[in-house]
Amino acid sequence: MKRLVSFGLSVLMAAALAACGSQQSNGSSQVQGAGASQELKLKVSITVSEKDTWGVAVKKWMEDVEQKSNGRIKMKMYANESLSNGNQPKGLEAVQNGSTDISLHSTIIYNVLDPKFAAPSLPWLIPSYEQADKAMNGEAGQKLMELVRSKGIEPLAFGESGYRQITNSKRPILTPEDLNGLKIRTPSMEAMVATYKEFGGDPTVMNFSEVFTSLQQGVIDGQENPLPIILNSKLYEVQKYLTVWNYMYDPIVFGVNKKLYDSLDADTQKLLRETAQEAAKYQIELNRKENEEVLAQLKEKGMEVVELTPEQIKAFQEKVQPVIDKYEGIIGKDLLDAFRK
Repeated sequence: MKRLVSFGLSVLMAAALAACGSQQSNGSSQVQGAGASQELKLKVSITVSEKDTWGVAVKKWMEDVEQKSNGRIKMKMYANESLSNGNQPKGLEAVQNGSTDISLHSTIIYNVLDPKFAAPSLPWLIPSYEQADKAMNGEAGQKLMELVRSKGIEPLAFGESGYRQITNSKRPILTPEDLNGLKIRTPSMEAMVATYKEFGGDPTVMNFSEVFTSLQQGVIDGQENPLPIILNSKLYEVQKYLTVWNYMYDPIVFGVNKKLYDSLDADTQKLLRETAQEAAKYQIELNRKENEEVLAQLKEKGMEVVELTPEQIKAFQEKVQPVIDKYEGIIGKDLLDAFRK
């Protein structure tokens, strides 16, 4: 009988230890990557295609990480938000809960977690790349990183989707009145929805994966995105008019699940951060270099392009000032001032 009791206790203890082990290893890579000698396989999700500067930069990042870790760390890219069936907020949630290890998401998508993420993308708050660089590499960027970290995601670097432009199938947009009644697709950022309402437009929140078909079928009249995305997503096939107005700056977060990141040794953390920063720098350079080339290609594809003058833009800025005033109260003057410097 004593032997049976002893055997039974041993089985229970083994089961308990196994249960503890299975709880620790639940998720994608959190325990496997804890030691510097262990292999690490990481899933990286991006919203857009592999052809976009995001994808090109991630490919470089993957190669650098594998080479510098002597093959110990391997990363696999999943483009077009394929891990979340095209749903960007769910893609971000997957990084929070650890079912996806790493993602590149716009701060516009992070806005679903906290309206303060709208700060860098309020209309015409950051009017130039020079100011964008100063803000993202300075106090404003640090504040934004702290905000990302508080949501369970470790920010490794900032890239950029760049300045967002507007397209539509109805008419050229030169004045705020030209937006009257136009159904414009926006991401799920309330500040963006409020902006188009001030212009008299009809903003429609929609996942990016649905945009092309919705434009094709006439469900919406237009959309807004940076130039490379307009080209690489072939939106010129379903959009006639493009207005270049640089109305919103759009940063990208290179973010990793924080529990995973915290479980890694210091050398692996350093490797991921440094290579991410190199990839982000490369992505930004590539994005800016491509803009003029992309604009020329969109003209060749048949788009009618209008580039607004500072005087024309001023009319839009005046019209949308109530949005800035409202969000200064929501976001906080200190954070907005950090981006204005």
